[in-house]
Amino acid sequence: MTLLTRRAAVAACALAAAFGVQAQAAFPSKPIRIVVPFPAGGTSDMLARLIGQKMSESWGQPVVVDNKPGQSGNMGADLVAKAPADGHTLVLMDVGNLVISPALYKLPFNPVSDFAPVAMVGYSPHLLVVSNNVPATTTAELIAWAKAQKGKANYAVAAGMGSATHLAGVVFAQRAGIQWGNVPYKGGAQAMTDLIGGQVDVTFNGMVATLPHVKAGKIKLIAVSSAKRNPVLGANVPTVGETLPGFLTGSWQGLLAPAGTPRPVVDKLHAEVTRILALPDVAERLASAGAEPVAMTPAVFGDWIKAEVPAMAKIVKDEKITVE
Repeated sequence: MTLLTRRAAVAACALAAAFGVQAQAAFPSKPIRIVVPFPAGGTSDMLARLIGQKMSESWGQPVVVDNKPGQSGNMGADLVAKAPADGHTLVLMDVGNLVISPALYKLPFNPVSDFAPVAMVGYSPHLLVVSNNVPATTTAELIAWAKAQKGKANYAVAAGMGSATHLAGVVFAQRAGIQWGNVPYKGGAQAMTDLIGGQVDVTFNGMVATLPHVKAGKIKLIAVSSAKRNPVLGANVPTVGETLPGFLTGSWQGLLAPAGTPRPVVDKLHAEVTRILALPDVAERLASAGAEPVAMTPAVFGDWIKAEVPAMAKIVKDEKITVE
């Protein structure tokens, strides 16, 4: 490398560094849009609004939550994947859905290369819940009842076909040796409305969105999908795995930006989300709903997505899961 070339390279690096500092200092320069690819009222929506409010208070810019449901979150995710990579358009979604989708759909985007992971927001287990019309209070009783229905029981797919809740219901039914009809919904809030009304019989849904209805006595809680019993629910609520060993599922909520978003902007967003999740009122809100904050750097979050895509593909293949 000649002296002139080295000087040009140094100048280019200095310019890039200066641009990065400037990008971070100027961000946000306009309102931030957080796309939630599900209807209002679900877990992702609640977390987006909670984070958006705190972010707006801190940065002095409006944060708009934009619900764009469709195809298990893929429509909203695609919208953000194609948005300008300046950090002002983000998606907050169940990233479990995101890593499952490549095994079930022909996607217009790549979940690994088309996003810049910002922050894993939290994990909450799914709750196995039934309509008050279903005469079951345990997992074993639910399985026996569903078998007796001979395929007439209805399972509410809370976030669309191919979602994490869809896989939870399929794997549960296959391992339990039962059959039920799948009734797809665009989001958990709509599924809860019909479960409360008795139009559907059973579902797995995110704990954040489901627990208030359980506490109100509108639906019955059968079990939790985590590896261990959840202290928020109490020691008397069993796990699904106690009846079906090894059963584990849940909602992983994450915030992502379009690929190519400047690293200083991603880092600033990550730091802000981390700050918000540590606030006492936010931590209390999450804990009371059974959600656990997950500490991941953007790099670790990206590695998690890369690892989960093939892992979910294996489950889809092994369980012979298809989108109807």
